[in-house]
Amino acid sequence: MMESREYAIVDIETTGHSQANGDRMIQIAIVLMKDWCITKTFTSFIQPGKPIPLFIQDLTNITDADVQDALPFEDYAETIYELLQDAIFVAHNTDFDLSFLQGEFKRVGMPVWKGKKIDTVELAKILFPSALSYKLGDLAAELNIPLDNAHRADDDALACALLLKRCWEELLKLPLETLEIMHKKSFRLKTNIAHLLFDALQIKRNSVSNDQSVVYYNKLALKKSHASKRTVQDQIAYPVASSDKIAMFKKAIPGFEERPKQFEMMDTIWEHLNQKTEVLIEASTGIGKTIGYLTPSIIYAKQKNRKVCISTYTTHLLEQLLLNEIPKVEEMIGRPIKVALLKGKKNYIDVVLFEQILKNQELSYDETLIVLQVLVWLSKTETGDLSELNSSGGGQLFIDKIRKNGEYTGENHPFDFYDKAIRESEEADLIITNHSMLLADLARHEPIFEKIDGLIIDEAHQFIQAAVQQNQAVFTFTNWKYIFGRIGMASDEELFATFQKIALKKHRVPLSYFHQLEKIFNQLTGLFDQTMQMIVQQMKQISAQSKANSKRTVFLQEIALNHDLIVDFSKAMQNWIDLAEQMSSQFKKDIEQIAPQHLLIVEQWDYWIRQFKVKVNEWDEIFLNVREDYTTWVEIDVRNVPGSIRILKKPIRIKTAIEQLLQPFREQAAVIWTSGTLSVPNNERFVANQLGIPAQVPMEMLQAPKEYYQGAKAFIVNDMPDIQGVSQTDYVESVALAITQVVRATKGRCFVLFTSQEMLRKTVELIQESELLFDYMLFAQGITNGSRMRLLKSFQKFSQSVLFGTNSFWEGVDVPGEGLSTVVVVRLPFSAPEEPTFKAKSALLQQQGINAFTELSLPEAILRFKQGFGRLIRSSQDKGVFVVLDRRIETKSYGVEFLRALPQISVHKLPLQDMVLEIEHWYNSKEEERKQVDENEK
Repeated sequence: MMESREYAIVDIETTGHSQANGDRMIQIAIVLMKDWCITKTFTSFIQPGKPIPLFIQDLTNITDADVQDALPFEDYAETIYELLQDAIFVAHNTDFDLSFLQGEFKRVGMPVWKGKKIDTVELAKILFPSALSYKLGDLAAELNIPLDNAHRADDDALACALLLKRCWEELLKLPLETLEIMHKKSFRLKTNIAHLLFDALQIKRNSVSNDQSVVYYNKLALKKSHASKRTVQDQIAYPVASSDKIAMFKKAIPGFEERPKQFEMMDTIWEHLNQKTEVLIEASTGIGKTIGYLTPSIIYAKQKNRKVCISTYTTHLLEQLLLNEIPKVEEMIGRPIKVALLKGKKNYIDVVLFEQILKNQELSYDETLIVLQVLVWLSKTETGDLSELNSSGGGQLFIDKIRKNGEYTGENHPFDFYDKAIRESEEADLIITNHSMLLADLARHEPIFEKIDGLIIDEAHQFIQAAVQQNQAVFTFTNWKYIFGRIGMASDEELFATFQKIALKKHRVPLSYFHQLEKIFNQLTGLFDQTMQMIVQQMKQISAQSKANSKRTVFLQEIALNHDLIVDFSKAMQNWIDLAEQMSSQFKKDIEQIAPQHLLIVEQWDYWIRQFKVKVNEWDEIFLNVREDYTTWVEIDVRNVPGSIRILKKPIRIKTAIEQLLQPFREQAAVIWTSGTLSVPNNERFVANQLGIPAQVPMEMLQAPKEYYQGAKAFIVNDMPDIQGVSQTDYVESVALAITQVVRATKGRCFVLFTSQEMLRKTVELIQESELLFDYMLFAQGITNGSRMRLLKSFQKFSQSVLFGTNSFWEGVDVPGEGLSTVVVVRLPFSAPEEPTFKAKSALLQQQGINAFTELSLPEAILRFKQGFGRLIRSSQDKGVFVVLDRRIETKSYGVEFLRALPQISVHKLPLQDMVLEIEHWYNSKEEERKQVDENEK
């Protein structure tokens, strides 16, 4: 039994990572644990026989003075070896600690230690699948495990021991069925976690417990949900007078300062909700836009017993509304608000599909790890929203396989999280959703949005991008091959063979049908491969000149496709679907009761038929449905063909699509568009026109008073090299130098915004290699694991941190107060001229005699630039510097347009070194001010 096992929890500190290069241990700690109690601890400094590097001293707080009287490793080796004997070796990253220790044993002539090991990184990933980070310090903070001195072996080993115990306690809370599946799947893990699962299983099997908190889909345990009804209470009056608004706000917001423009926004929204009319509101940062639209919406919904829907662009904004803003309004009005969060179905797990994939015994290591994470998470999640999972690498690919795809059925499945979210929305005062979900449901005419009196579209400028994504088609070679592979043929051990076996055994479907279906399957896979080969050959010929880059992009109309081949494939797909459906009905005909295991196979068969239907529509849309307002292009990487083939079809204009979608809505409800950026200098209705909003719809522009931005300064570095005049390497070096100097001057808390992922990567790599910011936490989009929101949360947790981001970090992320003190703009955010959609839009404008630069490229870049500045000042107390490294803002005639788009703040044009001195002076004076405030408060 588990209780008799002994664990040796080990942590070591070293002079570096490479024993081969002479790195040595400087401290070791071992905590022995039996029956989940600490029985013994051993800790000692160790003489490395060489100076400790400065960055290691900074990291560990272990100096040369600490180890000067310590003995070398050989003097402790036998004691350490003895402590590890007969114990299970545990460390937070066994790959490092155990390997280093084994190397040291070998170096001093001792035998290699043999035994079982458990890695608490691997274990914590499984048992805390939604943790923000799996670093020991972060886990300790999240789980309230004491860890005063991180990177000291004694404190780390103790924290690791307590983490192991917490993991064990967490295991015992899991449903028995979950543990059974986990145990079966756990043998692919890197460390001996299977033993721990086995021990937990023994205990669970011997304890009688009827777990009421879970429901089951087959053997999968899911957390039971409790639906709550909408409460109808006494009426709430809308606060018409300013004094009433102030009184209401003061209930929830201590030290509330009146913002007249916020009150103006509230009144405008209240009026349009009641009149069921349409309006555009540009509300700059500092207005209090979110509370400005939430308050009238909620009062209206409560008064009329109707629903209001709020749509935003990013998941982060959804979270902010739910966690921060709605609780404030609840306090203000003194009543609970019934809120339903609706996201697009692909955000939710498809439990049926996940359960099917579980039956596949062959999982890679990454897949095994994520499967175990998902099993634990399903027993805890209320929402089934996959963004709750912290997965990385191969795990992310697996998550994409288990996303919900099928249509909304309306059937009441307790394990269908998308259905559950839909049902909850029927009882809500407020539905919160994102643009893509809203667009999808309006397009499908879902009944969800029929009972809505008001639609508030926040981040309205992003509705354009969402509409493009909603109407696009994406073809990937790997996805098609994956689907073919899931069906397989009679000789494979896939679904076709399994279905054939039971159908013939039960005499339900004639063998001739299977022969016929297999023949069609062979035909269609052959036609598919021919088409792909044709695309690859043509692309290589067309783009043969671009040898420098392995990635090629070609518009589909430039490729001479064999139309008959395309049509033949489409017909073969349809023939397969028709026959497969016939076989399914044949199997199910006249059967009173199908055995559960057979029913499961038929369900899987029907599921993949539905997937084939989706695929044939995708094929026809991309290859056969030619539309003027769309552009289609093919991307390949010549190092991996045909595996890398992607084909994208995107709309160039979405005005008509949006008009059609919103028309029925406009007839019955208020439509309110709002954003911090709806206009650009010289073109107030730039966004409105792209959205197809009629000219008679009024637009209100609400700007925070000048004093709101008094803590902001803008700097333009005027001695940066011209990117056209130097090599890319030299340019990246200049950018890296400027960034490191700005970061050091402001002590971190810095966003660095790029327009190119490649330049971001090269800059970050150079900064890491130079170690100029070794004492800062660097988070980089596309390099650091995790979603955009996870990066942001990690960035906010550390005082000395820098976040490097591309397009999606220019907007929609909110870091209030001291959390962010600097925004560095590396390049003005123009769209890349070679980006296919932009290229197609530009060509269309030029055909109409319109200047694509002034009417499209420039306004889009200015909007992004405004958004980038908007990250910096989120309250009137905020102080921050906005640094532009792109010289074009000063040397090109259009530069002035970018500066005009900023609020009225001081703009300084200086060489880099002068700017750094100015920023240091500003930062130091800010520190003094803060200290003064602290003193006064004392």
